[in-house]
Amino acid sequence: MRKNHYMFTNKKYSQKGMMSSVLGFIALVGVVLAVVFSYKEKGAMNPRYGFATFLAILIAVVGLVLGIRAKMEKDVFLFFPVFGILSNALVILWGFFVIYAGIYGL
Repeated sequence: MRKNHYMFTNKKYSQKGMMSSVLGFIALVGVVLAVVFSYKEKGAMNPRYGFATFLAILIAVVGLVLGIRAKMEKDVFLFFPVFGILSNALVILWGFFVIYAGIYGL
């Protein structure tokens, strides 16, 4: 016979964590689109794509700070803060690599 298991908790989803995840997704889309459009132009240097990548990095920094602050909150589910931290850190690293590769021609 199967018993019903109930889990009672006071945990909630963090608003900062959700915002961090959303900002990470927006920044990731921005960097991917900048790389795709630059690739379609055969790597031609267009300042708009560099500026879009720079803005995506700034958005990712804000999202990373929000994700870290959300992870430090008590009694919250950690899915959104951890996802936000990982996605924003990925955007920051990838964005700096794209800018570095664009400047030094890798």
